[in-house]
Amino acid sequence: MEKFLKQNPTTKTNNQILEEDETLLLIVDVQQKLINNIKDNQLLIFNIKKLIDTCNLLNVRIAITEQNPLKLGRTIESIIDNNEYPRFEKMEFSCSKNNNFINYINEYNYKNIIVCGIESHICILQTSIDLLQKGLNILIPRDGIGSRNEIDNDTAFLRLILSGAVASTTESLICELCKTSDRKEFREVSKILKKSFSN
Repeated sequence: MEKFLKQNPTTKTNNQILEEDETLLLIVDVQQKLINNIKDNQLLIFNIKKLIDTCNLLNVRIAITEQNPLKLGRTIESIIDNNEYPRFEKMEFSCSKNNNFINYINEYNYKNIIVCGIESHICILQTSIDLLQKGLNILIPRDGIGSRNEIDNDTAFLRLILSGAVASTTESLICELCKTSDRKEFREVSKILKKSFSN
C-alpha cells in the first residue's frame, strides 16, 4: 500500500474533523440476497452495527441505500433493528445518481460521509468517488466494507484511498466521533468498543 501511495503524488490527505451534526453514516446495500455471498459477512455486519450503535448514541444521522430492493430484498433486519432511517432505493450503482439522496445531503449540509456496506468494488467505490468529486469528505472503515472476492475488496480500498477517501477502521471512527472520555456518553461508547465478535 505505501509503495502505491508514494507513486501517486496527487493523492490527497483530508484531515477534516468529524463533527456530529456535519457527519452522516451511509450504509450501502446490506441486503439479504447480497450479504449472503460476502466474504466474512458476519464480522462485517458486526462492525457496521457498532458504528450504528455509536451514531445513535451520539446523535449522528444514519441513512440507508438499497439496490433494486424488489429483486434483492430490503436491508437485513439486524441492521434496521426497528429504527426508521432515511432509505434511498436505486438502480444505479452510485448513490449519487439518486436525486432524493443528493437533496438529503444538501438539506443537512453534510461535510463528512462515513461509507460502509457492500460491495466495495461496485456501489461503495462508485458512490464514494462521485461524492468526493462533489467536495465531500469520505471516510472508509476498512473493516466495514466487503465484497464477494478478497481481491475486489482490496483493490477497491486501494483505489478509494488513491482517489482521496480517508482510510480508517470501525474503532478509530467511533473514537473520533466520541472525541473525549469526559463526555457523558463515553461509558456506553466504551461498552460498544469492548464488544467482541464471535461467529
